[in-house]
Parts: sequence; structure tokens; C-alpha cells
Amino acid sequence: MACFITYAVDKSAAVHQRQRISENALLLLGFCCGWPGGLLAQQWLRHKTSKTSFRIRFWITVALNVATAALLVQYAASAG
Repeated sequence: MACFITYAVDKSAAVHQRQRISENALLLLGFCCGWPGGLLAQQWLRHKTSKTSFRIRFWITVALNVATAALLVQYAASAG
């Protein structure tokens, strides 16, 4: 939810030519398990969908997040 709201705030800033939220901040929020909200915001708000470099980095952070979660689950299962 926080990631979706942050994308919405950045979209509004872009439309009204105000100070923007950095792409690195958006990517970091996505990496910290917020990527589903970021993905929804990209689709529903049509924000950050045309910049290919951002989209590539977004999907890399998604893959890293999912891989990290899988490793943590595997570690927890073997430790227990």
C-alpha cells in the first residue's frame, strides 16, 4: 500500500511539475516487498510504464525480492 501511494504522489508531482520522488526511492520501496503495489500503480495510474530503463530495474528488484524471500523460507524450514 505504501509503495502504491508513493507512486501516486510521484505521478501527481509529475503532472503538476513539482519535485519528484527519485526512481531509486521507488525501486527501494518495491524491493522491500512493496513491488505488488508498485506494479498496480504502474498499471492503474499509467506511471513509469514508458521508461524502459526503470521497468528493467523494477523487474530486477522484483526477482531479487522473490529470490530473497525464497531463500529465507528455505533457511527457516531447514533450521526448524
